[in-house]
Amino acid sequence: MPIPTRRFVALVAAASVVLLVLPGERWLRLLVANGALVVLAAVDWLRCARPGAIEVARQLPSAISLGGTGEIGWTVRAPQARHDVRLALADDLAPSLHASTRRFAAHVPAGGTVTASATLRPGRRGRFLLRHVVVRVHGPFRLVSRQGTIVAPATLKVLPRYRSRERAEALARSRVLDVGLRLARGRGTGTEFEQLREYTPDDETRRMDWAATARTGRPIVRAYRAERNQTVVVLLDNGRVMAGRVDGVPRVEHAMDACMALTTVAIHLADRVGLVTFDRQVRAIVPPSHRKDQLGLMSDAMYDLEPELAESDYLGAFVQATARFRRRALYVVFTELASAALDEGLLPALPVLVRHHVVLVASVRDPDVLAWAQDAAPDPDAAYRRAAAVTALAERDRSAALLRSRGAIVVDLPPDDLAMGVAEAYLRVKATGRL
Repeated sequence: MPIPTRRFVALVAAASVVLLVLPGERWLRLLVANGALVVLAAVDWLRCARPGAIEVARQLPSAISLGGTGEIGWTVRAPQARHDVRLALADDLAPSLHASTRRFAAHVPAGGTVTASATLRPGRRGRFLLRHVVVRVHGPFRLVSRQGTIVAPATLKVLPRYRSRERAEALARSRVLDVGLRLARGRGTGTEFEQLREYTPDDETRRMDWAATARTGRPIVRAYRAERNQTVVVLLDNGRVMAGRVDGVPRVEHAMDACMALTTVAIHLADRVGLVTFDRQVRAIVPPSHRKDQLGLMSDAMYDLEPELAESDYLGAFVQATARFRRRALYVVFTELASAALDEGLLPALPVLVRHHVVLVASVRDPDVLAWAQDAAPDPDAAYRRAAAVTALAERDRSAALLRSRGAIVVDLPPDDLAMGVAEAYLRVKATGRL
């Protein structure tokens, strides 16, 4: 179907004005002029290239991290055209991708190629399916156009935001060795013998090697390092309690950031890290490994998760994880310390883990609730809000105490501190030889 262009509408309007002001038989002049314009438009439409003859290729990055940027590109060809082609293209990009543009106009030489690009700044994590590109081809006179849809399927992954990357990498470079090796040597808490060295005031006398001391005439101690190739399994709750928003994003987003920080630090210590995501059922499993691409594999397993608005099956997830990974491990459970979910779900299932493993329960604490609990404003609204916040914090402390009494380590921190708090807790577990 011919689509009139702005040039055609402007030409019709201009011709009408001119013919109306001229003397004589106006209707006859209008009839002749309109007939001429229709013929001209018909010729333009017949000479217009078919949209189906236009080839459009889309170039996309394999993945973009939430909060980062990427570039999308289009390559347009008109291999069957006998003359230059003018066209406009519109891609069906989701609004949350925040593309700098999804439309552009191009002048494609006969048999030639034209490229264009735009910047993507995703505002939402997940899988984006791109299907169609709409092409509108103008006639040589640019009076009418033909429009068609070209099928160009593609998939774009927007991975979880890794806000703590720099801090995790700095911790992996500096404090990993300091906490994982130096403390083990100084306090004798490591489990793998590394070397003999001279005694320092920080060393324990029980680590003295008396035979080496007698041979050298100097006090010599055995130096140990934290054991490597240990196993860390992250259990990421994707249920109802993780859908609540803290700092403008769901709790599960903060848990994903902390999961990636823990993975970065653990892999630098040559430990094996795995992942199990679950809600009413287990959604994804990444077997423990210390491969360099393990962080990418875990990001791929998390990027399209959306919290399931139902109660999570902790027992089912814990049983499946321990049956699959039998080696003693540090299990890190990212969940919310809501008393109802804790009493009915997590606490009854916890013995499955603590019986043979070290368990760390991590949760994000809402900084707004902390601020409300400390708000001393005299107005009644602030007083009610403060009372509710104090009650909520007391409930969280009770939940944390219950978990500790059952043998779990608890990390309950605001969003900015959660990732590093979990990594530090993991390092303490290693330094004390609990695994």
